[in-house]
Amino acid sequence: MKVKFLVVGKTAFDYLKVGEEIYQDRLKHYCSFERIEVQDVKNPKNFSKEEIKRKEAIAILSKLSPNDFLILLDENGKEFSSVELANWIEKRNLLPQNIVFVIGGAYGFDSSIYERMNMKLALSKMTFSHQMVRIIFLEQLYRAYTITKGEPYHHE
Repeated sequence: MKVKFLVVGKTAFDYLKVGEEIYQDRLKHYCSFERIEVQDVKNPKNFSKEEIKRKEAIAILSKLSPNDFLILLDENGKEFSSVELANWIEKRNLLPQNIVFVIGGAYGFDSSIYERMNMKLALSKMTFSHQMVRIIFLEQLYRAYTITKGEPYHHE
């Protein structure tokens, strides 16, 4: 199984980029990990929010394979504790499908993405910037893998 992390747009701040790189490098020890970045919409002021989401959806869908298990990071998704996420990932590892976690742009996802998704995952009831949530999610994914391996990173 391969874990793909698909994001819309570049990370703007160096401190976030560094944090993302740290966890992406750590994850490669536990799984086949790939980060995929789709370009955000150029000249967004020329488009409505719905048009921006539609354009981002086309870019996202172009990066997916038919058998990918698509998980949207969405504030209305299922919430897991860190241990519950680890257990869920451990069970998914037994299946041949790739998992694709997607963080959308600033306005969320187009309806076509919701139609294609297999699951929605929420990190919190709080709202985070779509760039900040990247490092938060990567840390939680790394934590989940260390939990499944019984490593001392996570403390109960």
